[in-house]
Amino acid sequence: MTIAIRPATAADVPTILRFIRELAAYEREPDAVEATEPMLHEALFGATPAAEVLIAERDGDSIGFALFFHTFSTWTGRRGLWLEDLYVTPEARGSGAGAALLQALAALAIDRDCPRLEWTVLDWNTPAIDFYRAKGALPQDEWTTQRVTGPALHALAGRNR
Repeated sequence: MTIAIRPATAADVPTILRFIRELAAYEREPDAVEATEPMLHEALFGATPAAEVLIAERDGDSIGFALFFHTFSTWTGRRGLWLEDLYVTPEARGSGAGAALLQALAALAIDRDCPRLEWTVLDWNTPAIDFYRAKGALPQDEWTTQRVTGPALHALAGRNR
């Protein structure tokens, strides 16, 4: 059983959305997914794609994905890759699909002259943290993620509802 990694196509959008929903359920936020197939199609394959996806397959079946996009570092003066989501179906975990997806992303980063491949992981997700550490990832404990959403975002924009 060989793991193959390939770029997603528009035909993969339903599978990508299913993976996103499965990941949200795993991350204890099953009702948080607002994305729809049309939204993902536009974001991934529209006139100005916002992100890209790699699909992991085993024997022709899609078993995981990595959704990523470019960032920019003023310090390096170059783009980086941000891994937004990495997901492998429960039955395929331990197959090497996650490692193959990360390896493909690292190779893509190098091919695109990106000095960084970065992502966040939930602090309670010890299986993922252990997996990432085993692949050489180091925590960036001095940085904390900040987020503004909903009414706070509108207030910050001066557009109170």
